[in-house]
Amino acid sequence: MSAALQVTAFGLALLSTLFLLLATCTDCWMVNADDSLEVSHKCRGLWRECVTNMQDGVRTCDQYDSILADHPVKIVVTRTLMITADLLAGLALATLVLGLDCITFLKEDPCVKLKMCYGAGLILCAGSILGLIGSVWYAVDVYVERAMLVSHNIFLGVHYDFGWSCWLGMAGSMGCFVASVLLTCCLY
Repeated sequence: MSAALQVTAFGLALLSTLFLLLATCTDCWMVNADDSLEVSHKCRGLWRECVTNMQDGVRTCDQYDSILADHPVKIVVTRTLMITADLLAGLALATLVLGLDCITFLKEDPCVKLKMCYGAGLILCAGSILGLIGSVWYAVDVYVERAMLVSHNIFLGVHYDFGWSCWLGMAGSMGCFVASVLLTCCLY
C-alpha cells in the first residue's frame, strides 16, 4: 500500500512539476484581443509579449527590455514566486526519488526513506503554495486591470482573459499540493 501511494504521489508530482515549469517558461498568461473584429490575438507572459495576426497566422514577439528593468509588480512577483516554486518542486522530486521504496538507496533503513518522503511532501507543499500564490496573484491583477477599464468606460472592445499558462500554473500548483498531501498525510 505504501509503495503504491508513493509511486502515485511521485507520478502526480512529476506531472505537476512539468506543468509549473511550462507555465513559467511560456508566454500566454494574459490573452486579449485588441479590437472587436478580433483581427489580432495578443498573449502577455512573464518574459515577453506576442501578437498573432488571425488572418495569416503570423506571430511576432517582443522581449521585455531586461530582467533588471522596471516592470509591473505582477510580473516581478509572479516571476519570483514561480521560479521559487519550480526550484522547490524539483528539489522535492529529487528527495522523493531517493525516498521511494522501489529505489535501492538506503534499503536497509526504511525509517530514513519514510522521512525522506515526508520531507519531500513538505517541500512540495511549500512549492505548491508559492506557485498558487503567483498564479492567482497574476490572475487577480488581470481581473483588476479589466475592471478598471470597464469602470472608467475605456473598455473599447478590448477583453482580457486568463491565458493557458496561468491555468497551467494553477493546475501544476494544485497537483503538487495534492501530491504533498498524499506524501505527508497518507503515508503515516
